[in-house]
Amino acid sequence: MTKELSLHHIVKPSSKTSSKPAALFMFHGYGSDENDLFSFAAELPQELFIISVRAPQPMQPYGNAWYTIHWDGANGKFNDTEEAIDSRDKIVKFIQEATEAYNLDATNITLLGFSQGCILSLATALSYPNLAKNVIGLSGYIDPDMLIPGYEAANFSNLNIFISHGTVDQVIPIEWAQKTPVFLNNLGFDVKLNEYPVGHGVAPQNFYDLKKWLIERI
Repeated sequence: MTKELSLHHIVKPSSKTSSKPAALFMFHGYGSDENDLFSFAAELPQELFIISVRAPQPMQPYGNAWYTIHWDGANGKFNDTEEAIDSRDKIVKFIQEATEAYNLDATNITLLGFSQGCILSLATALSYPNLAKNVIGLSGYIDPDMLIPGYEAANFSNLNIFISHGTVDQVIPIEWAQKTPVFLNNLGFDVKLNEYPVGHGVAPQNFYDLKKWLIERI
């Protein structure tokens, strides 16, 4: 059933056949692929049409990335913002394509991203707040440089955000993630950071909490 669209992806169809289903788009982390988060699909509400997307940049020897992470001996690592913005807009285009191709409910779309996929999911939703209803951001943060200019003036009243992070994350420090609710609350969101005693991953309790949150909002 998977269609040829602008980004490679895999799908789990909705159990609903009588009307357009709500959709969940999954965006994996750096060096992974579309199969990673898709392991959640069987445990999520059956009425969701689930689409797990492969990032556009192939890596060697395996895996994919949404944008390059540069390693600089003096300054540590930093993101290629131009590539990230390009991927953000690829995500927007793909969601619009997939919504039409799979006959999805455009008013009930959730973005779920992990790590680099979380950063891009948040950047996409805050730049285009009418695109999605819900965002689940796992083990990431907000990079303001990836947002469209003037985002502050947007109406975010129909957008819901869940964010979580591991307290001993060795890849993205918890301190980075702790800035996210402050940023979001300044935009008018009522958001808290859900913290779990794990590293760079999704704890069972984290999955249970995000699932409960999602069921209340789809």
